[in-house]
Amino acid sequence: MATMNISLTDDLKDFVEQQATGHSYTSTSEYVRAVLRRERDISQLREALLAGSQGPFQPMDKAYFDNLRSAITNRAKS
Repeated sequence: MATMNISLTDDLKDFVEQQATGHSYTSTSEYVRAVLRRERDISQLREALLAGSQGPFQPMDKAYFDNLRSAITNRAKS
């Protein structure tokens, strides 16, 4: 695991320590890693949504949902 040193203001340091303790993280490092993982996941989701918005598009009509329902039902039976 790589190490990175960061400088925080006193109020941010206090906040990180409070959050780590209040949410039962084993350390402030684990809390910061969790926050960074969440931000990474949000960024990846945003990128996927933007890529999906570029098309191709399919109408979401009754037939679309019927096909989706059938696929899910068939997958559950497998």
